[in-house]
Amino acid sequence: MKTNIEIALAVALIALSLIMTIVVLMQEGKSAGLGTIAGAADTFWQKNKARSAEGRLVLFTKIGVALMLIISVVLDLGIW
Repeated sequence: MKTNIEIALAVALIALSLIMTIVVLMQEGKSAGLGTIAGAADTFWQKNKARSAEGRLVLFTKIGVALMLIISVVLDLGIW
């Protein structure tokens, strides 16, 4: 029989999966910056990308993936 904690973790994992799907789809593709190969200099936008909305999305993706991994391992091992 499932405990309340296992049910809560499963619901959190499903919700986090849906949120992560949306966050990944919102991110800009890596091929968007290929115009700089021709020798164009770095722009102010590119230098400060980590502080932009795109940078926050990348950070949120990394944190979300780590949380998903931890929750999945906890549910699989049945620690509760």
